[in-house]
Amino acid sequence: MSTQRYSVTPQPIETLLAWVKSGDIAIPEIQRPFVWDATKVRNLLDSLYYGYPVGYLIVWRNPHIRLKDGSLSAGKRILIDGQQRITALMAALLGREVLNKEYNAVRIYIAFNPKEQRFEVTNPAIRKNPEWISDISTIFDPACSLFQLAESYFIKNPHMSKDVVYGAIENLRKIINNHVAIIELAENLDIETVTEIFIRVNSAGTELSQADFVMSKIAVNESYGGNILRKAIDYFCHLAVAPDFADIIKKTDPIFAESELFAAMHWMKKSHDNIYEPTYTDMLRVAFTSEFGRGKLQDLVALLSGRNFETKQYEEEIAEDSFRRLQKGILAFINETHFERFTMILRSAGFIKPDLMGSQNAVNFAYILYLRGRSEGVAPGDLERLVRRWYVMSILTSRYTGSPETAFDFDIRQLTTRGVQNYVDSVIAVELPSTFWTGMLPQLMDTSSSNSPYFFAYQAAQVKQGDKGFLSAHITVLDLLLNRSDKHHVYPQQYLKRLGMSRGQYNQIANFVISQTEINIAIADKSPAQYFEEIADQCRNGKILYGNITNITEMQANFRMHCLPESLLAGDIPSYDRFLEIRRVLMAEKIRRWFEEL
Repeated sequence: MSTQRYSVTPQPIETLLAWVKSGDIAIPEIQRPFVWDATKVRNLLDSLYYGYPVGYLIVWRNPHIRLKDGSLSAGKRILIDGQQRITALMAALLGREVLNKEYNAVRIYIAFNPKEQRFEVTNPAIRKNPEWISDISTIFDPACSLFQLAESYFIKNPHMSKDVVYGAIENLRKIINNHVAIIELAENLDIETVTEIFIRVNSAGTELSQADFVMSKIAVNESYGGNILRKAIDYFCHLAVAPDFADIIKKTDPIFAESELFAAMHWMKKSHDNIYEPTYTDMLRVAFTSEFGRGKLQDLVALLSGRNFETKQYEEEIAEDSFRRLQKGILAFINETHFERFTMILRSAGFIKPDLMGSQNAVNFAYILYLRGRSEGVAPGDLERLVRRWYVMSILTSRYTGSPETAFDFDIRQLTTRGVQNYVDSVIAVELPSTFWTGMLPQLMDTSSSNSPYFFAYQAAQVKQGDKGFLSAHITVLDLLLNRSDKHHVYPQQYLKRLGMSRGQYNQIANFVISQTEINIAIADKSPAQYFEEIADQCRNGKILYGNITNITEMQANFRMHCLPESLLAGDIPSYDRFLEIRRVLMAEKIRRWFEEL
C-alpha cells in the first residue's frame, strides 16, 4: 500500500501564470510587501533564459468543503513555497505592480539586451540606450507582435544582426514554456504533516510557521471576507510601527479605507505607544485563543477550512462561522479601548519601554487574559491586578518560552473552565510560593544574559517604586531609562578584567546598577574599596565626586534602592563572588515586594 503524500508534476510557467490569473492558485504575498529586491528578479529571469533550474514550488490543495446545498466545492491550491518567485514572474513578465515595504504599489522593470543576451534592472541610462528593451513585459503582452517589435528595434539599431536579435527575442518569449516542478501535497494532510514536509524538502531548512498557513487560508477566501481580513492584520501591524501609514492606506487602498476594519484601527494614526508592536503571528494567536478558547493555530487552519472535529468532514457552515468569529477576535484586538488599556496596564507595572519587555508570547497571553476578563465582566481594577501579576509570573517562570502553543492551549482551556480570577490566583500561588523568592529566584539571577527577564523585572520594580538613579539625588531610574543611562558595573569592568574575570563573570546582572553616564565615567575602573570610600567621604565632608548626594542617610537610602549592602559605605568590601550572592538575595526580595504591590 502506497504511503506517498504528494505528487510531482512539471508545469510550464505559462500554466502557473494562468492559474494565478484564474484564481485557481492562491498567492497571499501579492497582498503583502514584496521582499525581493529587483536584482533577484533579474537573476531569476537570467536563470530561466539560460535554462537553469529555479527550484520547485510546493502547493497544498484546500480540502473539498460541503456546501449548504449538500454539494462539494473544489478547494483552491495554496502556494506555500515559491511565493516570491511567482510574484517576481508576475511583476516582470506580466507587468503587474507589487507592494514595496511602504505598501506603495510599484512596477519592477527588467531590461533585456538582445545583442548581449543580458538582463539588467532598468535605470535611466538603460532607458536612453537603444540597444536595450527597457521593459520585457511588452514582449509577453499577448497583443505584441514580435515581428513589429523587432523591426522597431532594428530602426534604432541598424548595425545589429537581425538573426541574433530575432533569435534572442524569440528565446526570451519562450521562457514561459520552461517547466517548473510542482509538488502538490495531498488535500487530506493535517497542518503538522504539511509543516514537517515543508521543513524536510526545503533546502534552506526554513520553518514555515502555522501562522503563515493561517494567513494563506484567510487570504484566499473572498466569500467570507478573508481577503479583507488579511489586509487588516497586515495593516494594523504596520500601523503599530509607523502610525503615519494610515494616510498611505487611504491613498493606495480606498476600498479598504471605507471598511469597518479600517474604521476600527484608524485611531492608531495618533498613537505613538511602542510597548506592544504585534506581528501577524501575535495578532492571530491573541484573536484566535481569546475568541475560540483554543491555543493551537493548526486548529484555526482546520476551522477556517470548515472542519467538523466530530465527524472529520468539512462543512461550509463551520468555515463561515470560523471566519466570522476570527474577525470578531481581530476587532477586539485592534479596539482602541482594549489595546490602549492593556498597554497602560503593562506600563503601570513599570514596563515603560520595549527594552524591558520579556517574552512576546507572555505579552500575547496577558492580552488574551485581559480580553477574556473583559468578556467575563471582571471588575476593571481587579482585571488590571490580574493581568499585571500574570504577566510578571509568566516572565519570571518562563511559562511561554518552551512550547508556547501547548501552554496557550492548556491555560485558555483552564481559564474557560475555572474563570479568570480563580485560575490566575491559583496558578500564581503554585508557581510563586515563598520559597521561589528566597531560594529559586536568587539562583536564577546567576546569569549574564542581557535579555534576562529577571533583570527586566528588577528594573520595572525600580520604576514602579520611584527609585532614584545610582548616586542620584533627583534623577529617577524612570528618567534614565526613558532618556540616556548607563548600566554601571558596581565592581568596575576593567577592575575585574585585571583580576582575570571573563565576560560572563563581570557582566553578571547582579553587578549592574542604572546610573547617569557622568557618574559611570567618574568611577571609571577604580577598585570598589577606593570609590566606596570616596563616596563615604563625600557624605562626611560634602566634597562631591560622584552624583550629588552628600547626606549619609540619603546615601544609605539610595543604596537600599539599588539593593546594595550599606556595609559597603563602612569599608566592608566583600569578595566579588560574595557580593553577587548578597545582592541577588536583595534583588530577589525587591522583586517580591514589587510583585506583591502589583
